[in-house]
Amino acid sequence: MTSINIGINEEGRLKIAEGLKKLLADSYTLYLQTHNFHWNVTGMQFRELHLMFEEQYTELATAVDDVAERIRTLDVPAPGTYIEFSRLSSIAEVEGVPSSTEMVELLTKGHEQVIKTCREVLKIAQEFEDESTASLVSDRMVIHEKTAWMLRATTKN
Repeated sequence: MTSINIGINEEGRLKIAEGLKKLLADSYTLYLQTHNFHWNVTGMQFRELHLMFEEQYTELATAVDDVAERIRTLDVPAPGTYIEFSRLSSIAEVEGVPSSTEMVELLTKGHEQVIKTCREVLKIAQEFEDESTASLVSDRMVIHEKTAWMLRATTKN
């Protein structure tokens, strides 16, 4: 780490960055899962889900960049390999191609997990009065909550 003076001590920056690394890993895992499902979805809701998944993975692509850049702003290296993401993520990889209904359920759970990770990081950011991270994480929570709601709504009659 280099000398950095942004009003957050080194301990705080390291703790915040560790939380953000988990958020990055969860977000990237969810991005890959969503992109995979976009490619492989079939069934009666194909067009609707194909387009919805595309909107979601496109949004997540921007999100992972924002989170990684926040980690770098705190002067900590951002994880960027499958090995690191696998170690840090709370979202399990999916093998094979699930049904479209299972895809929606898995993505709903994935977004709900990201929300929980956001809440953990938000507490750390607030502890160290890091409004920039708190704002980023809070904004991510809103998006993931809305996305989870939209996914749940597709399974209702």
